[in-house]
Amino acid sequence: MDGRTWTHKLATPLVRPLLAIGATPNHVTTARLITGLIACGLFSIGTREGEIWGGVLWVVSAFFDRLDGQLARIGNMQSAAGHRYDYMVDNTTTALFFVAIGFGLRHSFLGNWSIPLGILTGVSLLFCNWYSEILERNDTSGKRAYQGAFGFDLDDALYLFGPIAWLGILAPILIAASVSAPIITVITGVRVLKLKREQRSAAAAA
Repeated sequence: MDGRTWTHKLATPLVRPLLAIGATPNHVTTARLITGLIACGLFSIGTREGEIWGGVLWVVSAFFDRLDGQLARIGNMQSAAGHRYDYMVDNTTTALFFVAIGFGLRHSFLGNWSIPLGILTGVSLLFCNWYSEILERNDTSGKRAYQGAFGFDLDDALYLFGPIAWLGILAPILIAASVSAPIITVITGVRVLKLKREQRSAAAAA
């Protein structure tokens, strides 16, 4: 992330106060993890109240995800260890969101099918993000595996999960995600295989 998206800009005014109290990016990432896990716990209950409050905490968690990166950049606290921690928290929390809503929707029209759909989506996203990380590490231009547009990153879509929960339309979103996530994962995996093949060819020709 380059820090120039709208959501990054919204987080920037909070960086100076955090620096003043000695907060670190890992502190914010941990807050992201805690709020995200609580949100997932609320979603998994399957009640209307759980969806509403889970949505609130999820939006807060998504904002922390932007804030930790801005704090690291502006405070000159970027590190490989911090990046790994942020990567693990982001991917785990996002995957758990779908697992959680899968459990929460077991009393919806999806019935118990919602549970395997949630697990399928969550596991697919874990692999997709892992493949994306491989692509980004091997791209010297600094481009992301999937580029955003109009001042938004692709993962800014995480903010939409809150309003989706408030509107009570998690079930159709889970269905759509359970179809699209595995497809995108396969496409991203093929890109990784192509990259590895190109690297082997370049090494053999050197």
